[in-house]
Amino acid sequence: MSNINNVDLMKKSSYFYDLPEELIAQKPLEKRDSSRLLVFSRKNEKIEDKHFYDIADYLEKGDVLVINNTRVLPARIFGYKETGAKIELLLQKRLDLTTWEVIARPFKRLKEGTELHISQNLSLTVLEKKDYGECLVKFNFSGVFEERLAEVGQVPLPPYIHEKLKDKERYQTVYSKIEGSSAAPTAGLHFTQELLHRLKEKGVEIVEVLLHVGLGTFRPVKEEDILNHNMHSEYIEMSKENAQKINQAKAEGRRVVAVGTTSVRVLESVAVQDGKVREYKGDTNIFIYPSYKFKIVDALITNFHLPESTLIMLVSAFAGYDQTMKIYQHAVKERYRFFSFGDAMFIY
Repeated sequence: MSNINNVDLMKKSSYFYDLPEELIAQKPLEKRDSSRLLVFSRKNEKIEDKHFYDIADYLEKGDVLVINNTRVLPARIFGYKETGAKIELLLQKRLDLTTWEVIARPFKRLKEGTELHISQNLSLTVLEKKDYGECLVKFNFSGVFEERLAEVGQVPLPPYIHEKLKDKERYQTVYSKIEGSSAAPTAGLHFTQELLHRLKEKGVEIVEVLLHVGLGTFRPVKEEDILNHNMHSEYIEMSKENAQKINQAKAEGRRVVAVGTTSVRVLESVAVQDGKVREYKGDTNIFIYPSYKFKIVDALITNFHLPESTLIMLVSAFAGYDQTMKIYQHAVKERYRFFSFGDAMFIY
């Protein structure tokens, strides 16, 4: 393993690891909390191999478990040009009542002003073409947009999942509430209502935040110098009541445990200098990579992320670069399941 002093942490290639393709999970396990859990202690650098239901043994009375209550939209739709050409569209971010950022393919077939027919009650016009297959579009519809979308949309599974999902709810967390994401906050997929109940009985406080996951979460880092990477902005919310709960926990020396990188990004985006969080509704494009000093998060539950992704950079900032590479090396050796429907880790 490379010594950290010989690794340039601002280089994308430093975050590469070899992953056999068969370790990419293609479907969820029958029982959500039966996935494996790699537990890593930052204090003594010890790795333990457990199951997700064992998380209750590592969370303590008074811990604040922060979950992201976003719900995945049926964000994959198909439109047709007048010529009959088929265009796949992935909704990424809503800008106002009718305008969205979308990813379109094949991108070359679209021009500004192109109209696409989707259904009897839904069509769109391309307003502007951007980079990486992205467009600004304006939807034309009758009635309620969400109802029109539900009629034609499909759950947008990540590009590395090739199997069809039998139960759409398995790409939603059991606590999902507010529709708006293009992808699931996957660390939360391991929780069951029974496990959440067990944690509450133990005295763990559960606090909800919101981050609508954009497809930018799957966008590869193109630049070798990661500082040149353009982070997508995503919509987040922290309520006044939940900010107070987190601030009280921090004041009392209790741990704040983030479920997933999305919860981390909310907490660190709304942090103020004195180690407190504030009420907030708006966008964040926070980019967390090694040398970042965490203000709020004390422990992290997360899945295993793509090589060279902004998410493995965030984990490296939290656990330490060398330690993260050792964790991933161990996970590959022990044949953990990777990515959205894969296994999880708990870093504390």
